[in-house]
Amino acid sequence: QVQLVESGGGLVQAGGSLRLSCAASGLTFRNSVMGWFRQAPGKEREFVAVISESGGFTPYADSVKGRFTISRDNAKNTVYLQMNSLKPEDTAVYYCAADGVITSSPRPPDFDSWGQGTQVTVSS
Repeated sequence: QVQLVESGGGLVQAGGSLRLSCAASGLTFRNSVMGWFRQAPGKEREFVAVISESGGFTPYADSVKGRFTISRDNAKNTVYLQMNSLKPEDTAVYYCAADGVITSSPRPPDFDSWGQGTQVTVSS
């Protein structure tokens, strides 16, 4: 079965940076659209970024555009999320998702597989 394991979360001060990683197994990674979503307490899971199979198309949520960068290494079956200029409102559990559709703003039901999530906390 598909396994997605996120890492790299933690506590950081506002203005700082973190890089999340998601190691995938049990799927043909190079053929899979990959995405990052996040969920803050009391809120719905929301789209952050998505990356096409080749990495050539990378839509972002408006709230993170210019600060976050999604990338992938198909040789390592890993997708990354580089997060810079972090804000307290970025605090959430971040989830990696696989086998999705590539649109400008995908929704959680558009993805078939999910990781367990990694906590990102940004202090002010």
